[in-house]
Amino acid sequence: MTEIIGVRFRTGGKVYYFSPGEYRPVLGDLVIVDTARGTECGEVTIAPEMVEESRIVQPLKPILRIATEKDKAQYETNRRREIYAAQVCEQKIAEHGLDMKLVDVECTFDNSKILFYFTSDDRVDFRELVRDLAGILRTRIELRQIGVRDEARMLGGLGICGRPFCCKTFLTEFVPVSIRMAKEQGLSLNPTKISGTCGRLMCCLKYEQNYYEQAYRSTPKVGAYVQTPQFKGYVEEVNLITEKLRVKPENSDEASVVFDKKDVTLIKEAKQRFHKEDKPPRKPDQPDNPDKQ
Repeated sequence: MTEIIGVRFRTGGKVYYFSPGEYRPVLGDLVIVDTARGTECGEVTIAPEMVEESRIVQPLKPILRIATEKDKAQYETNRRREIYAAQVCEQKIAEHGLDMKLVDVECTFDNSKILFYFTSDDRVDFRELVRDLAGILRTRIELRQIGVRDEARMLGGLGICGRPFCCKTFLTEFVPVSIRMAKEQGLSLNPTKISGTCGRLMCCLKYEQNYYEQAYRSTPKVGAYVQTPQFKGYVEEVNLITEKLRVKPENSDEASVVFDKKDVTLIKEAKQRFHKEDKPPRKPDQPDNPDKQ
């Protein structure tokens, strides 16, 4: 076990681990740390605690100090400098007629570099822009092209649920999200209903996916032949949330009946269905290419 603290440098950004050493910062404190980009000032989001060494990327750097009043003043000065740098950059982008959108500006704590984050549909030649910015701001300039999900994280906003973006508030990393998750959860496949403001599939589709995968393994599928307390029949509808199954009696015109999952016993699983993009398994006696015999 190793003692760590968690430090975040930007709102909604990733949390990095550092060693507290002799210091005992509390949640919300600003601390000065040494990073790959140089000296940085970040906010403590995880108080000192013991974690397993397997969760740590070595070497674990110690914090340099808890931010002093001078450090905090420097931190606020940098925030004001970022606003000025953004205004200058917007003006220069317009002057050069570049097809790019400035999203965010970040100034390192020691003023050794200013980073500009932008989005663009195409490759952008920003060499002239970098020269202009370096001449005005008198420091190293770095431009980084980001994707639409990172743009949403930086800008923030409200999702269709009415709450602030997950990526802006508590998500530290983006997780892969696929359309298969929406299908398994019985959601509408209308892109406008399952996509976030960024235009990508909503991150929250991942939250309940583990439950649905578990429930699918223990629940008869649509089309399965089952035994109910009243009759044998075929599953017409499955509700994984309520754990209810609608079963149609076999060889009967009677209406289907809803049963609890626990009262239904699987006799025979539903026949396998293939999607258009799937290729059925080849029979042992079937040649790979029937035309070449």
